[in-house]
Amino acid sequence: MKRSTLVKLLGSLAVIGAAASIAGLGTFATFTSSTSASQSISSGTVSITLGAGGPANRLTIGASGLVAGDTIQRSVDLINNGSGSSDNLASVELTTTASPSSALDTNTTQGLQMAIDKCSVAWTESGPPYTYTCSGTTSSVLASRAVIGSSLALSNLSALTTGSTDHLRVTLTLPAAAPNALQGQSSGITYDFVGTQRVAASK
Repeated sequence: MKRSTLVKLLGSLAVIGAAASIAGLGTFATFTSSTSASQSISSGTVSITLGAGGPANRLTIGASGLVAGDTIQRSVDLINNGSGSSDNLASVELTTTASPSSALDTNTTQGLQMAIDKCSVAWTESGPPYTYTCSGTTSSVLASRAVIGSSLALSNLSALTTGSTDHLRVTLTLPAAAPNALQGQSSGITYDFVGTQRVAASK
């Protein structure tokens, strides 16, 4: 019995040894092939700016002593200076806020009203007090409304296209019907223009 068991054990070890040898041979006999490619990816730049000063940006110049029926006109250039022709914009919106705030901006019907127009060429400026005439074509960018608003859609803009400039004129009007309660009020108006990228596309 002992000799038979020993023979069986040696036979099993021989089979296991042979299997291990075959597995070892497979590890060193695998065929391989490889290839590769590299790709350069860069993102665009959505960028709008306002004119640097002078007639290209008079929005920083305030006005005082308003009475009912007065208007304030200021010119400003809106520039799309994105990084390439593919960086066009889908839209530009305007948000206006007041700090300090007063009845001039909180009274939405009898307080300050705002309208924005554009000229196909740079506005011709007179003043101060500033007034503007257009020797080209005038179009409406924002119809008259209360001066304070959020995400106001601007229309007829060339600056949706990279490299283009819109010559804008912002007009604030204190309505002729402004009541006595609006005397002696003071507001500071901030204009925030926000450009939104074009619709996503295949590249």
